[in-house]
Amino acid sequence: MNIQKKPESISGKDIRKLIERAYRMLIEKDGYLLKVDANERSITHRLAIYLEVAFPEYDIDCEYNRDGFNSKRLIGYKKQIDSDDTSGTTVYPDIIIHHRGEKCNFIVIEAKKLSNTDDSDKEKLDIYKSELLYKYAYFVKFPVGEDFKNYKCLPSKKFIEEVK
Repeated sequence: MNIQKKPESISGKDIRKLIERAYRMLIEKDGYLLKVDANERSITHRLAIYLEVAFPEYDIDCEYNRDGFNSKRLIGYKKQIDSDDTSGTTVYPDIIIHHRGEKCNFIVIEAKKLSNTDDSDKEKLDIYKSELLYKYAYFVKFPVGEDFKNYKCLPSKKFIEEVK
């Protein structure tokens, strides 16, 4: 199922199915990365490749920090960092589905390995939606190492959460 419609015409249910399909492709084709607990960026990069198949009319970018020509910033998110950044915190979403150079912030995805207990990404997703006007936001968890061995018993829905 490829979606070739404008964002307004794609249902949230269809979007979730496409993301779940891309996630399953990642597990099937790149499970080795999860098995050996590879770097999160390596894993999200591969997920982005499968999302390109699902959303061919969009640009899929990893760690994209632009809002037009400016840095992508969140005013309401102040992570504890040493910075002189007084106009907001520069952010790098793990994956975004959008049209570069347009005000089309369609889908933002933050991802974490199950072994990472930092839960600040859900807060960031809320703020991405309110400040940068992403229509959809998803938090994706990757089972790695020992967790990956037990993954096949669990539905992929357990690892993909829409943040509303």
